[in-house]
Amino acid sequence: MKIIKYLILFSFLFFACRNISGQASKNSFQLTDLRKVVGISEPRISPDGKEAAVIVSRHNWEKDSVLQEIDLVDVSSGSLRSLTYSRSEISGLNWSHDGSRLGFISLDEETKKPQIYSMPMNGGDPVRITDSKTGIEEFSWSPDGKMLAFVSQDTIPNPKEVKHHEDAFQVTDNNFTVRTPVHPWHLWIVSASGGRAKRLTAGTFSICTDQKDISPVVWNPDGKSVIFQKFPDVWEGNSWHSVIAQADTGTGEIKTIISDEASGWPNYSSRGTLSFVRPRDGNLNKGNAVYLNENGKNKDITNDLARNINYYTWMPDGKGLLLAGYKGTHSVIWKQPLNGEAELIDLADVNIEDGILSISKNGIIAFTGSTSDHPAELYVMESPDKKPKRLTNLNSFADSLILGKSVGISWKGEGGFDEDGVLTYPANYKEGEKYPLALVIHGGPESASILEFSELAQLISSQDFFVFQPNYRGSTNLGDAYQQAIFRDTGEGPAKDVMAGLEKIEKMGVIDTNRIGVSGWSYGGYMTSWLNGKYPGKWKAAIEGAALNDWVMDYTISYYQTYDLYFFGGSPWLKEHWDIWREQSPIIFARNVKAPTLILGDSGDPNVPIINSYEMFHALRDNGVKTEFYAYPVDDHFPSDIVRKTDIFKRWVDWLVKCVKEQ
Repeated sequence: MKIIKYLILFSFLFFACRNISGQASKNSFQLTDLRKVVGISEPRISPDGKEAAVIVSRHNWEKDSVLQEIDLVDVSSGSLRSLTYSRSEISGLNWSHDGSRLGFISLDEETKKPQIYSMPMNGGDPVRITDSKTGIEEFSWSPDGKMLAFVSQDTIPNPKEVKHHEDAFQVTDNNFTVRTPVHPWHLWIVSASGGRAKRLTAGTFSICTDQKDISPVVWNPDGKSVIFQKFPDVWEGNSWHSVIAQADTGTGEIKTIISDEASGWPNYSSRGTLSFVRPRDGNLNKGNAVYLNENGKNKDITNDLARNINYYTWMPDGKGLLLAGYKGTHSVIWKQPLNGEAELIDLADVNIEDGILSISKNGIIAFTGSTSDHPAELYVMESPDKKPKRLTNLNSFADSLILGKSVGISWKGEGGFDEDGVLTYPANYKEGEKYPLALVIHGGPESASILEFSELAQLISSQDFFVFQPNYRGSTNLGDAYQQAIFRDTGEGPAKDVMAGLEKIEKMGVIDTNRIGVSGWSYGGYMTSWLNGKYPGKWKAAIEGAALNDWVMDYTISYYQTYDLYFFGGSPWLKEHWDIWREQSPIIFARNVKAPTLILGDSGDPNVPIINSYEMFHALRDNGVKTEFYAYPVDDHFPSDIVRKTDIFKRWVDWLVKCVKEQ
C-alpha cells in the first residue's frame, strides 16, 4: 500500500532439511549478489552540464550498514572521483545556481542530527552550515546563492514534563504506532556561509508529514519569498488537503498562492512561471498532473496525456517541461511544450530508475536508469533528441551473470482494457521444456511492473521458474481510466486482470499449469490474499508480505487512513458504505485457502499494520492450512538493511521451491 510486538525467532536456514536456494546455478543471480548491488541515487547535473553528482551506496554485510559517498562524474569522459568519505545518511544534493558550490544533507557527528553541508567546487572540504537541534529535511539555495531555505522539525515544547511522564497525548488522525506527540516541521533561512538561522513559519500546520512526505522548497525568482507545500497538520492521512503557500523572507508573512487541495511540488521556470503537481481534477483516483499557474488560473498542461506523472522539471528556456512516468512496461520521459502534445523521448531499453530528472542550463539531462539485465547506472543525454549515454559501470558484476530474459506481454482484460505485465524466463531456459511459474504482484496499487532490473525476479528465475509480474487496474502505467477503474472494485476487478494475464501465459505452452505460486508485498500482498482465497485450487503456494487483509482495520489504524476513502467513496463506519469495505477485504475468503502460505511483515509497520498478518495467520492455521509467519523488528513497511532483505528474499524463494517446484 501507499507504488508493510514480538519478534518471531528464526534461523537463517529456512528449512531444516537443507539450503534449497543453494542449488541455483553459480552463474545466475544469487542471494550473495544482493549485497553487491551498488545503489545510485539523486543525480544532479552541474549548471554548466560538465559534471554530475550522485549519491553512491554500498552494503556492508558484516556490520549490516550502508556506506555512502558523493561521487562526481565527468560528463564527457565518464571519469569518477569521490567527494566525501565516511559519511552517512546523505541526501538532498543541491548545486548553487552558479555551480560554485554543492550542498547536501548528512548526519553530523557533533550534533547527531542531519545537517546541511556546503562544498566549494574549486577545492576544500565540506563546511557544516546548520546546527539544527532536530535535523534538516529539505533545503534550497536562494537565486543569488547567499542564503539557504531549509525545513526542520519543532523541538519538544515541554521536555521537563515529558521526562516526568506527563506525556499523555490526544489521539486524532495518527496511526497506531505513534507513541509520542509528533511536532510540525517549519521553514527557516540561514546565510549560505552559516550563522544564526531565522525562523519564517510557525503554527500547527506543517511542511512535512509524519511519514516524511515533503516537497522541495523553492525560492521565488525575486529572492524575496520561499514557496512550499503546506499540510494542515503532521498526519499523512490528512496530507491530501495540502495547498501551496509562500513565506516572505523579510516579514515572515504567509500567503496561500494555490488553494486547490492536494497541490504540491511547486517549481518556477526560468521565465517565472509557477508549476505544481495535483491529482488530475482533484480526483485522487486519477494520476498526478502538472499544472501551470498563470494570470490567476491553473491549467493542466498534461491533460492530453491523461496519465500519472511521477516527476517533472522545467526545460532551461522555460518553454516546456520534461515529464517522467510509466508507459506500458517502460519508465519513460516526455518533452511537454507549454502548448501542444507531449513528445515521447527515445530511451531505447533504459528505464528511469528513481524518477528524478536533472537538467543543466545548456540542456544536458542526467538520470539514473536500469535495464532488465543490468542494475542502475548514471546516464546522460546531450538533449532530448539524443540517445542515453551510460556514464558509470558500478554494477558491472551483473554483466557476467546468466540472467533470466524479461519481456513485456499484453492481453485483453475484463472490461475491454488493454493490459500488460513482465514475464521473466528461467535463467537456464531450454526451449521445449515446461517450467513452474511464480506470480510476483506489485504493490501500491499506484505503481507498475516494468522492464527494469528486478532482484527478486532474477532470484526466482535462477531456480528454474518463470516469473510473471502483472499490472492490474489501479496501476499507473496505462492511463487515468485504468488507474481509476479500481474505484469501488479493489479486489475482484484487479484479480480478473491478473487471471487474464495468467491465462495468456498458460496458452504459450511453456509453463507447468499444475505448478503455480502467487506472491506479493503490500498491495501485492493484498492481491495474493485475494487470489489465494478466491481461486483456491489454482495455487501450490502463496507468499503474503505486509498484506492488507482487512480494509476496515486498515482505515482505522494505518497512517494514510482517509486516503482509503477515495477507493470506496465513504467511511466504513457509515451505513451506506458498511458492506463494500467488508466485502472487498481478503480475510473473508480465508476459509477457502488450501495452498501452503508464508506470511511476512514488519512488527512496527505503520503503512500496512502487521495486525493484518496476525489476523490471516490465525485464520489459516485454525483451518488447517500449512502456514508459517515471520516478523521483523522494524518500524517500516519493508526492511531497508541488507541482512533482513536477504532473509526475506531467501524465505520467499525457498517457499516457492519447496511448495511449488518440488511438490
